[in-house]
Amino acid sequence: MKIKTLLLGMVFIFCAFYSQADETNESAPSSQQLQGFNLNGYDNNGQKSWDVNGTKADISDDNIKITNVDANFYGKEQANLTADHGTINKTNGNVDLKDNVVVTSKDRGTQMTTDTLDYNRNKDLVTTQDPVKIVDEQGVVTGQGMVAHPNLKRAKIKSHVKAVVNTQPQGEDNNQVITITSDGPMQMDQVKMYAVFIDHVVAVEASTGRELHADKMEIWFNQATKHINKAICTGHVKVIQGPNVSYADQMVYEGATQLLTMTGRPKIVFDTGSTKGNGMFQPLGK
Repeated sequence: MKIKTLLLGMVFIFCAFYSQADETNESAPSSQQLQGFNLNGYDNNGQKSWDVNGTKADISDDNIKITNVDANFYGKEQANLTADHGTINKTNGNVDLKDNVVVTSKDRGTQMTTDTLDYNRNKDLVTTQDPVKIVDEQGVVTGQGMVAHPNLKRAKIKSHVKAVVNTQPQGEDNNQVITITSDGPMQMDQVKMYAVFIDHVVAVEASTGRELHADKMEIWFNQATKHINKAICTGHVKVIQGPNVSYADQMVYEGATQLLTMTGRPKIVFDTGSTKGNGMFQPLGK
């Protein structure tokens, strides 16, 4: 998912805004209000790099409060951020957004929505305790609470994780959807194209109804297609296929061959040769 790049753009916008707003209001009264607020930023070549708009800005000694935040980032990863309310702490540079927070990639259409989003400038952390939804061409991820390191393009969704992922190889006509749920946390690394689900992981293939249960599921995505390249499941692995159930210590799925390999004291071996499917739970030995 590309949400980390969008958050990085948001951080740049508000850090720059914080610095400029603080300098602009050094001699201002202790409290003032601006209607139709607009602030622009430019790079060293004179090109517009960001802007922040709002219907109103209330400026006090400590904070700048913006109503109807609409911010744009014009770098390599163009993004838009909107929220009903935003507050910038003039002392520490922290940014708090709340109510209908939406971050959207203009290039790819990736979108994250939540109720609140807080940026800690010193820790370089973006956090929320509220429900989060991330949507892109690869699928949809939802969960409760998030911690992100924008500069490292990493994120962790804390609990109640659900990911609906399209695993169909590029060029195929029919979608192959797998729904993965876990108690959490789930961690994503955009650089490594890697995700890991932890605690009571359940994956269900929509077309066949096959289920996979494990304590932990690690997934590596293909950089070009964004589909699953490899998955490793460990700890109390169980595959349910109709009336058949198989147990193992570990299961490995290879996306290129769509082959499952189960190791570590498997309890049951079952024939899935007559079952059709092109997804993560392809019959053994295909």
